[in-house]
Amino acid sequence: MAHDLHALDDDYLAFWREYQLCTLTTLRPNGTPHVVPVGATFDPQTLTARVISSRASRKVQNVLAAGEQGLRVALCQVDRARWSTLEGLAVVRDDPAAVADAVRRYAERYRQPRENPERVVIEITVDRALGRA
Repeated sequence: MAHDLHALDDDYLAFWREYQLCTLTTLRPNGTPHVVPVGATFDPQTLTARVISSRASRKVQNVLAAGEQGLRVALCQVDRARWSTLEGLAVVRDDPAAVADAVRRYAERYRQPRENPERVVIEITVDRALGRA
């Protein structure tokens, strides 16, 4: 079920604030899907989802391999019959302000992550929301 990004209901938004693990699907350079569990946050005001990660991770490398234009990805979470998928274009940010902002958001939803000098953030400009929450 598709949702209007500019009129997401309270239940849908609340689902994205709960402590839920997600999966991030990226495509490898050979076109095959790479799906991994992640912690993620979603800002409905800016329609931006964020995933923190180490620079050397496969998911980050997949996004970087797509070049400056970014990579189309899907971010999904499921809790029994409730589910949500956010789709959009992902890029990797490594500037300290963007990483610190993503870490702060992650800590609000989950817990304070361990220190990681190789941390970057995958920022997803969300252009499609699906689900039933």
